[in-house]
Amino acid sequence: MIFLILSILSSTAIFIVFKYLDSFSVPTIPVIVYNYLFASIPGYFLARDKISVDSLIQSSWLPLSIFIGILFIIMFYVVGLSSQKAGISITTVASKMSVATPITFSIFYDPTDRFTFLKLAGIALAMLSVFLIIYRKKALRIDKSIIYLPFLLFLGMGMVDSLVKYAQYRYISDNEVAFFTAILFLISFLTGLLFILFRKGGIKSMLNLRVLMWGGILGIANFGSIFFLIRALNFKTAPGTGFDSSVVFAINNTGIVMFSVLTGLFLFREKLNRVNWIGILLSLAAITVFSIA
Repeated sequence: MIFLILSILSSTAIFIVFKYLDSFSVPTIPVIVYNYLFASIPGYFLARDKISVDSLIQSSWLPLSIFIGILFIIMFYVVGLSSQKAGISITTVASKMSVATPITFSIFYDPTDRFTFLKLAGIALAMLSVFLIIYRKKALRIDKSIIYLPFLLFLGMGMVDSLVKYAQYRYISDNEVAFFTAILFLISFLTGLLFILFRKGGIKSMLNLRVLMWGGILGIANFGSIFFLIRALNFKTAPGTGFDSSVVFAINNTGIVMFSVLTGLFLFREKLNRVNWIGILLSLAAITVFSIA
């Protein structure tokens, strides 16, 4: 449970950093690129005794880490584009509801992930709570010509989480989590750097001390969100220990949404309506159901 809590807190820290970036008018894209560089550093130091060129080339998860690393950058770009074209509300709904994909994948792919009606009830509560927590009275309207953006986001974010689950189940032992995470983020950094090089004014935007500082802060939080999530997925080593993977994804997603909204309330004085509070209560109920499922 401690790894799951740490993953949720790390992901909530990412939300806080992005809020401050907006408040201080810090350019987001170069911060995101630097973030992946700094996110790879803790993994290197945690696994430096195991890291070598030979071990990397021989690792069975290398092709998968390259693919996921590139997807990380692509999804950040799609999030930004969808927020601008389709709106923040519909983008948030699409990204958070994408948790349905790794939950379904875990249940059908992982033989240790048991299907129970109690778990199904918890998942239903979790999905409903996420929608209610991010609900706003303003109707969600979207131009049909750009409906593909939130749809791509839903598919892409779900694919990323499912691939992380696949890599964890097939290839990554607890001893390899730090190594895998370091390489994953390094691939994302190199991909993002290539993107910056071909972007007008991209190099200049990287030569900024504030961008570097915020990239470091975001990177540490980003590393924790993935590292502790994989550790939580790995924790179920015997019957009766840890949570099923579908439950880990459901609690993680629900917890991130709940803590992010509460952080917005207490730290940034954001307003919550009655429906949002009902969603928070339902999320607590969902987590309770999962703890006994």
